[in-house]
Order: sequence, then C-alpha cells, then structure tokens
Amino acid sequence: MSARPAGTRPHAPRTRVQARARLAPGLLYDATFVAPDERAELVAWLETLHPIWEERFTARKAAATGQQRRLLRPVYWLGNWQFACLDYYRPPNGVDDRCVAAEPFPPVLARMVERIEQRTRASFRGPDLPTGWHLNTCLINLYGSALQDGRTVDTARVGEHRDFEPGPVASISIGERALFQFTTRGRRGEPSQVAAQQWLDDGSLLIFGGELWKDRTLHRVQRVDRRLGARFTFPVEGFATRRVNFTLRYVPDRHVKPFAELAAQARDDVRPYVQELAKHSAFFRRLLDGERTPG
Repeated sequence: MSARPAGTRPHAPRTRVQARARLAPGLLYDATFVAPDERAELVAWLETLHPIWEERFTARKAAATGQQRRLLRPVYWLGNWQFACLDYYRPPNGVDDRCVAAEPFPPVLARMVERIEQRTRASFRGPDLPTGWHLNTCLINLYGSALQDGRTVDTARVGEHRDFEPGPVASISIGERALFQFTTRGRRGEPSQVAAQQWLDDGSLLIFGGELWKDRTLHRVQRVDRRLGARFTFPVEGFATRRVNFTLRYVPDRHVKPFAELAAQARDDVRPYVQELAKHSAFFRRLLDGERTPG
C-alpha cells in the first residue's frame, strides 16, 4: 500500500456504527465526535510533539531487583504527568508525588474537553460525579509496531487494568479502530470474561463511569486494526504509529505538584525524563529552571 500523509484517512467507507449511542448505563459512545477540521488541527499539533519511552520501574528499584521493562508504547501527558516509575495515581494511599504538573491542553483539545465535560455532567449524577470533577489530565498513547531485536513487533494493545482516578473517564481515538473491552476476572487460572465491548473508530469518543465500569470491571485494548492504512509521524525511533488515543481523567488539584515540589527522591527518579522532555519543550525547561531557582 502506498504511503499516506501523516494521520490522514483513506477514502474507503468507515465501519457502519451508530453515530451516537448509550450502550448501557454508564457508557456513552459517539462515533463522529471529532469534526474533520478538529481532526486536522489535532494531527497538526501532534506532529509538534516528541513522545518518550518510559521504563516501568525506577533505576533504584531496577538495580535492587534486577528487573526492568520498557512500556509497550511511547507516551505523552498533558495537564499532569503520571510517570510510570512513580506507580501512577492510586488513591487513597498512592496520591503523593504521583502527578507532576505538565503542559496545558492545546486549544483544539481544550474545546473538545469542554464539550465532553458538558455531556458528562448531563449524564452522571451523585457519587458517580465527584465534587470538583473536571478533566485535567490526558494520557496520549501511541499504538503501533515497535522494532525489537531487529524485527517488527505489533505492540498495539493494553492489558487489563483499572483507572483509579475518581469520576468518569473519556477516551478520544484517531487513526485505526481499536477493540475496547470491559472484563471481569474469574477464578485463578481462568480466562477473563468480556462484559461489554466497543470498536473505537477514528474520530470517536467513549465516556465511561459509575461503579460497574470503574470499580467492578477492568478494561483493555484487545487489538488495533490496520484497515485504514493510517500512519502518524512522530520523532520516535523504532516505532510506527497507526492509532493515537487521548485518555482524559480527573486528578484532584491538590494532588498535582510542580516538579520542584516533589520529594527529593521522586525528583531524582523522574529527572532524566524531565530533562529529555525539556530538549523540545519550553514548559519542561521552565520546570528545571524552577528547581534551580530558590523561592
């Protein structure tokens, strides 16, 4: 297949899906949420990013245990950055030194977030929508194939996990469609059971919240198609991206810290990442400068 401009869509018809659907209480899906002009603006902005590879554990832990592994995909965070080696945000106990203030949402994403928040507040009530809830952190995941030991390996998947941030979660997808599943685990050794699933199409929005989908089930990306021939251009060595996902969540503002205010050990653990980000980001250069400047 001939190469396509970064992130463009082919002319083949898209999979037929209901344009906007409430799949079950607590699940909302809109297949055409991202307008064509928004998509073009979003892709243009993405091409300015320099995503990074992260290691799962700190250098200290890796040295002590002899274990270390790179994440399956390059990432970028907005709003606040949850470095994998700090073990992400896991309330009620894992809240300190987990979320580092990061770059703001670009205007095109901020406009979409405003619409998502309006739709979410109209659909969720009571304990499903915590006081102060707003979407202030965004994980940008690149899905595709990685070059490993001289061969190309498809790493476009995410294993079963739970999002611990309070309140509803929103997911915007561009590029190839992905099979997103909610699962329940059986007894040890038994395969997980699929409770619900949805193909997430190019330009789509998924919102999920409530006890069933946040607390009683896990979720995963089972696979990512290749039907569109979508390709995105990122300056990431050894990785070919065919899908980009924006996962938007809420972290209480009191738990988001500037880099300079992290505990000394946490700062040391993530400083190499901040230094790498600062090569291409004025925001992260200012973080390093703030660390050096007293008061």
